[in-house]
Amino acid sequence: MDIVVSGIRPTGNLHLGNYFGAVKNFIKMQNEHKCYFFIADYHSLTTHPTPADLHGNVKNVLVNFLAAGLDPEKATLYIQSDIPEVTELYLLLNMNAYLGELERVASFKEKVRTQPDNINAGLLTYPTLMAADVLIHKAAKVPVGKDQEQHLEMMRNFANRFNRMYKVEYFPAPVAFNFGEELIKIPGLDGSTKMSKSEGDYNAIYLSDEPEVIRKKIMRAVTDAGPTVENQPKPQPVENLFQLMKVLSTTDTYEHFNNLYNTCQIRYGDLKKQLAEDVIVFTHPFREKIKELFVNDNYLHKVASLGAEKARESTSRTIREVREIIGFKVF
Repeated sequence: MDIVVSGIRPTGNLHLGNYFGAVKNFIKMQNEHKCYFFIADYHSLTTHPTPADLHGNVKNVLVNFLAAGLDPEKATLYIQSDIPEVTELYLLLNMNAYLGELERVASFKEKVRTQPDNINAGLLTYPTLMAADVLIHKAAKVPVGKDQEQHLEMMRNFANRFNRMYKVEYFPAPVAFNFGEELIKIPGLDGSTKMSKSEGDYNAIYLSDEPEVIRKKIMRAVTDAGPTVENQPKPQPVENLFQLMKVLSTTDTYEHFNNLYNTCQIRYGDLKKQLAEDVIVFTHPFREKIKELFVNDNYLHKVASLGAEKARESTSRTIREVREIIGFKVF
């Protein structure tokens, strides 16, 4: 059984794009692999060093992932800052990370361009902390998107460099986790090809959104004046609504509205009303679970404590062995 590690940034509530993108696969993975999922609160400080409500953000993410189906009995779900061994390995890996390679990281160069007044050391060494998060569990696989491939390659470099410098075969070089199927991509309501919180709240539908909020968002979704020729290609904003309907509505519903479009009889208002109701039905169990969990602080404390305990079984062993390899000894 492979060890798989993935981080979750505490950036707020989950939307449908998150759920169908990574989270649904996390739920599947927890049944097939030994999984460590952590809420990356240290990572969030690299771009927001003075967060307004760090604890609230962490709680939001914890609640949303539990409501979405992550099982703390199957996977190890923990908060990064609860595991001191991670920061110790981060420090030790930084001793063997070179300024030139860190400065060449694409995400670092992008942050230098977009936030020139906040180029901190944590931002520069972000790849080292990412590597520590994964190597601390001696993980074999990491679920990564295209934008994280360079960070994965650096993890591999740090693992191999440690092994080479200390003449050991200790850290495995992790590889990208292959989900084995094409991820479902959920488009945005603003006509963009990707549902994203960064594009504004009205671009994304959250699992916690109330029915009236969902209706307002979908009724505001971008469309056009309608087709003028039978079977003409759908423009991107309209195609987005049909993609959402294909995922969240019944096949009969999708085919009904697709046929109306192809015969130039479509009324976008009717399509949006139907889609909104289908989204409300789909998100209902998540929304109710989120409400239930959010007020159950005792349960959330138990989940976080259990996760930290399970994670430290792995991390304490790794840091003890790494210390021995490097040469730290107790007098």
